Amino acid sequence: MKKIKYLVEFLFIKLLFSIFKIIGYRNASSLGAKIGSFLFPLFRSRKITKNNIKNSFPDISDKDANELIKKMWKNYGRIFSEYMYIEKFRSKKLDKYLNISGIEILEKIKKDGNPVVFISGHFNNFELMAMQIELSGIELSAVYRPLNNLFLNRTMENLRKNFICKNQIKKGLGGVREIIKAFSQNKSVALMIDQRVSEGEKSLLFNKPTYTTTIPAQLIKKYKCPAVPIYIQRRDNIFFDMTIENPIYFGEKEDINNITLKLNNWLENKILLKPDQWIWTHNKWKL
Repeated sequence: MKKIKYLVEFLFIKLLFSIFKIIGYRNASSLGAKIGSFLFPLFRSRKITKNNIKNSFPDISDKDANELIKKMWKNYGRIFSEYMYIEKFRSKKLDKYLNISGIEILEKIKKDGNPVVFISGHFNNFELMAMQIELSGIELSAVYRPLNNLFLNRTMENLRKNFICKNQIKKGLGGVREIIKAFSQNKSVALMIDQRVSEGEKSLLFNKPTYTTTIPAQLIKKYKCPAVPIYIQRRDNIFFDMTIENPIYFGEKEDINNITLKLNNWLENKILLKPDQWIWTHNKWKL
């Protein structure tokens, strides 16, 4: 029964993808915002989403919380539509929509030839970040979570491998071994540090404990490498500002929990810049 459900979802999404491709980038992004605000809330718990926001911003009013949720779904509807234009971002045909700061940092990492841990979160069109790292000439492996829908997952994996980052590592214990192998081959790794992971350790985010991946901290300790944060935000609906930040070096005396907490602090500060451009739907604070 679940396979039939997934197949129907897949066919519907493929239809939308075809429409997005036909109507052009600007129109597709606008249509995606409408679809996101109307359809996406039907598939996620509004209670969890609102509780996450209320717990993170105790003083926020119901009106403002609802407005934040509405903007969040519009944003993710745009991201959904923009998957049909990933290839054009890759080929630089849509360069005018993407402003990048810190390219010189990528150039230095490439020149030095030592692997680093790129960290980020699901702030906006997060796929563009790994793409730009790879386009800079850095050998990169990107960690991703496979979709539950096996039909759609095949499509997304092909898209990611062909146009975003050719070296994709599935999240999980097997993925950890692949990450270590990649590092031993002088390949950098890109991870999203905001996903809830049951195998992680408790670390504070918005002053509340949440299971957090310790993989970045473990790599930093083992290989004495820096973390390189990358942040992306949407501007005027269809434009993006991406920032590659200076590498963060940690002292030998800092333990894994302390490093993980500092990375979470970075994540929290970036969420606060544009709260509506981060996904609040995951039950991340469930312990």
